[in-house]
Amino acid sequence: MAKLNLNRIEMPRQDPLERGRNFEEVALGYTPEMAAEEASRCLNCPKRFCVSGCPVNVDIPEFIVALKENDLPKAAEILKRKNALPGICGRVCPQESQCESQCIMNRQGAPVAIGRLERYVADWERENPSGKPAEIVPSTGKKVAVVGTGPAGLTCAAELAMLGHKVDMFEALHVAGGVLMYGIPEFRLPKEIVQGEVKYVESLGVTLELNAVVGKIDSVDELLAAGYDAVFLGTGAGLPMFLGVPGENLSGVYSANEFLTRVNLMKAYLFPEYDTPVQVGRKVAVIGGGNVAMDAARCALRLGAEVSVIYRRSREEMPARHEEVENAEEEGIKFRLLTNPTGFTGDEKLQLKSMQCVEMELGEPDASGRRRPIVKPGSDFSLDVDVAVIALGTTPNPLIAQTTVGLETNKRGTVVADEATGKTKKDRVWAGGDVVTGSATVISAMGAAKRAAADMDRFLRS
Repeated sequence: MAKLNLNRIEMPRQDPLERGRNFEEVALGYTPEMAAEEASRCLNCPKRFCVSGCPVNVDIPEFIVALKENDLPKAAEILKRKNALPGICGRVCPQESQCESQCIMNRQGAPVAIGRLERYVADWERENPSGKPAEIVPSTGKKVAVVGTGPAGLTCAAELAMLGHKVDMFEALHVAGGVLMYGIPEFRLPKEIVQGEVKYVESLGVTLELNAVVGKIDSVDELLAAGYDAVFLGTGAGLPMFLGVPGENLSGVYSANEFLTRVNLMKAYLFPEYDTPVQVGRKVAVIGGGNVAMDAARCALRLGAEVSVIYRRSREEMPARHEEVENAEEEGIKFRLLTNPTGFTGDEKLQLKSMQCVEMELGEPDASGRRRPIVKPGSDFSLDVDVAVIALGTTPNPLIAQTTVGLETNKRGTVVADEATGKTKKDRVWAGGDVVTGSATVISAMGAAKRAAADMDRFLRS
């Protein structure tokens, strides 16, 4: 019997010095030999802890067994039973804290690289389409409006379409994909992957209407009055949070939303092919410690700036994926930890020229479970920066809530919805993803959308 390999197969990546100068995908994917070797590490356990760790309950051991047997069409089919967006999830899902954290291999070595295998199968299927249509149950004659085409909207639309309902998706922007298009950079999630997954959802019979701002063109109530039997809100959280310090309105101070939207969706990184204005700066400070901060910092670096990440806690408390922090450091981004901005100063043209900061120290844990940062007395100092990007998180755009009678929101502006069903306080309206939770992960939004779709199906059939 062959000895079990306790170490996972590392995925090839672009060299840090090379990738810091381009927007091509950093992780290069497994070769067939690498995928086969990594798949062979799966024990196909009778108790499938990995499946319970997945928010959309992908049949993980089954797709890996099919991969081991070199039956890639079957592996792809198994994946897509539960997950309409495997090419996306294989790249941006935090598997290390979900399915992989539950892998039995964790007890003696490294968990099976489930996300990397998911990506491998999804990429193989994209290059070798079977042409075999998904199984769709007979039409129910019911009609559903899905507002927003990010991970929650796409997932809900796909689920409902396969359950036999007629689904129309409404997207406010000129291209579908939501945060997958405007927020996550090309080097982490190529946009052709996102559009391929959007086309798959459309292939299920879902129609897509772009440049359709629900709340302006039609309200939720008008959609319900126009013949939709139910509405799902998957509008995400696109309203940025700010520091609330002096000088935050200076030229050169961006929200991460605006900076990333200009770079990614509006393709400023392809200037002059795309004439999108974005101020890059010589010295850029990115304020925050999450994945969005890493994305903004790594974009700014690729646009030619010297970049520092400013974070008020220590490395251990950073919410960003370890892999993203590691990638940023390898590429040459500096980290100023235990540091907090207190203000921005501009020149006579109101252009940012410096940022005032204080040093922090960690006290007792706060409500988040992380140690609370406390200002270190007399530690004020100034940093020379000409662009600052504020990546402190987001809340939902208030437009839907302001134009929908009976839709309840909480003090953070998120929609109140039942966690198990996605049902809002308004009749015939469900919601899921960041519009309910605030900024969270792609896969958690997808899990919420699947639960909502199941409840909507029960309602539509009753």
